[in-house]
Amino acid sequence: MSDQLERFIFSKHDIRGQLVTLTDAYREVLEHNQLPLPVQRLLGEFLAAACLLSTTLKFEGILMLQARGEGDVPLLVAECTHHSDVRGLARVEEGADIKEGATLRELVGNRGALVITVDPQEGERYQGIVPLEKDTLAECLEDYFTQSEQLQTRFWIESSEDTVGGIMLQVLPGNNAASPAENDDAWETGVHLASTVTAEELHSLPHEELLVRLFHQLEPASLGTANIRFKCSCSAERSARALIAMGPEDVYQLLEEQGGEITADCQFCNKTYHFDRDKVEELFNAPPHTVH
Repeated sequence: MSDQLERFIFSKHDIRGQLVTLTDAYREVLEHNQLPLPVQRLLGEFLAAACLLSTTLKFEGILMLQARGEGDVPLLVAECTHHSDVRGLARVEEGADIKEGATLRELVGNRGALVITVDPQEGERYQGIVPLEKDTLAECLEDYFTQSEQLQTRFWIESSEDTVGGIMLQVLPGNNAASPAENDDAWETGVHLASTVTAEELHSLPHEELLVRLFHQLEPASLGTANIRFKCSCSAERSARALIAMGPEDVYQLLEEQGGEITADCQFCNKTYHFDRDKVEELFNAPPHTVH
């Protein structure tokens, strides 16, 4: 049951949902981020939300969820790919006094924004941004869908120091399975039932059991599950391409400044890639599409 994402639908209504639980992948992300406990839990919420949102991907690519601001935690990032690979990070200002119970809006600070980026392997990148005007990630995501997607969408996310779980409910466009009035009634019922879920239920119950316990009167039907894992997408090739994009003049200057070897650190997994003069010369002498 751990590290699993389940999609479901209410059989007789135009409402879909997602249910996610993370333990191992969440722990692996935290192993690469030395964070105060309140920020750990918040990063867990972002990971769960990215997984829930990734089910909207209809193509190969990455969904990235970010919060940016000017506070003690100026950046939170979680990514989920179409393969259900996740990674995430949070930045905490040096010397920050992170208080237990601090809200997302308080931690991210002034000029806070929630950013959702969909980055397909082929095609145009899409980005939606809303100001962080609510205290919880769930409420901010609901604002995003109200303002940007105009779809009725609700989230329930609970995070502890070792497990995170979440539910997303969303009204489907059109009235194919039921009348508008019937869908409205089912939506209100579904939201009410989901609002009764406890953190313990989200963290410990098998998904099949939880769906029946919460929504049995709405006849939930599974649309499939996905196993989630931590996997960083960094590579020597990606680091090399970033250097190539800088141009030879800047890269050779950086090489001199760093004593003859450029180091590129992945902020998500802390892996370091090294480029000495021979490797840099190889980068700029190699034909296109042959960087290794």
